[in-house]
Amino acid sequence: MLSRKNKLLLLKVLSLFSVVRGYNLLIIILAQYLASIYILAPDLPLRQVVFDLNLFVIVIASILVIAAGYIINNFYDAEKDLINKPRKTMLDRLVSQRFKLSTYFVLNFLAVFAASYVSFRAVLFFSAYIFGIWLYSHKLKKIPFIGNFVSATLAITPFFAVFVYYKNFETVIFVHAMFLFLLILARELVKDLENISGDVAQNYHTIPIIYGVGVSKSLIAVLMLLTLIPALLLIFKFNVGYMNYYFAGCILLFLLFLVILFKSRTRKHFLWLHNILKLVIVVGVFSILLINVDLVLNRIL
Repeated sequence: MLSRKNKLLLLKVLSLFSVVRGYNLLIIILAQYLASIYILAPDLPLRQVVFDLNLFVIVIASILVIAAGYIINNFYDAEKDLINKPRKTMLDRLVSQRFKLSTYFVLNFLAVFAASYVSFRAVLFFSAYIFGIWLYSHKLKKIPFIGNFVSATLAITPFFAVFVYYKNFETVIFVHAMFLFLLILARELVKDLENISGDVAQNYHTIPIIYGVGVSKSLIAVLMLLTLIPALLLIFKFNVGYMNYYFAGCILLFLLFLVILFKSRTRKHFLWLHNILKLVIVVGVFSILLINVDLVLNRIL
C-alpha cells in the first residue's frame, strides 16, 4: 500500500504529465522519427537515421519546447480551462503555478542547451520557437483567426526542424505538410466552438464569438474541402505506397465530418468533431509506415 505522502507525489506526477500532455509528446516523437525515415530521408539506411545523434537532439529539443509550451499555455488559460475542462483543471492544479513556471524555464533552457550540440542555427531556431509559443499564449491566441493560424503553424514547426536538417525539398513533402497544416487549422477552429463558454467568460475574441457559430462552421467546412486537394494529390500524383488507402479513408471521413459539422449544436457534438480530427492525425502518424511496407517487413524478418 502506498503511503499518503507517496499517493500525493504520484498524483502530482500525473498532474504534471497532464499539464505537458505526455501522450501528445510521445506521438510527436514517433511522428518525427517516422517522417524522417519514410518521408524526409527515405534513401538513407534505417540504422543511420534511427541512430543519428543530431536527429535525436533535435527531437529532444522539440519535445522540451513543446512541453514548456503546454505549461505556459496552461498557465495563461487556467481560469478558462476551469470552465471548459473542470476535471482536467482540478488535476492540473495539484501542481502549483510557481512550480509550473519554474519547470517552464528549466525545460526551455535545456532545449536551447541541447540545440547547441547541433549548431548555432539550431539554437536560434529553437529560441525563436520558444518566443513564438510564448507570444501566442500571451497575446496572439485571443486574436480571431490569427491565433488559430499561428497555433497550427507552431504545431508543425517540430517537423520543419527535421525538414531543414535533412534539406529535402521534394514537392511531396510540401503536400504532406499542407495536408497536416489544414487539418490542424480546422481542428483549432473546432476547439473554438468547443470552448465558447470559457472564451466568453475570459473575454477571448474567437471567431464564433465575434462572427457567430455559422461563420465558424463555414470556415471549417472550407478548410476541410481544401484538405481534400493535398489528399487527392497524394493518392493520384505521388507514390506514397499503401498510405494512399489512409488518404482515401480520410476523404470519406471528411465528407461525413461535414455532415456532422452542420448538424452540431452542443459542446458534446463539437467535442466529437475535435476527437475525429485528432484520431485522423494520430492514425496518420502510424500510417506513415505504409509508405514502404517492405522496409518494415525486412526489419521484422
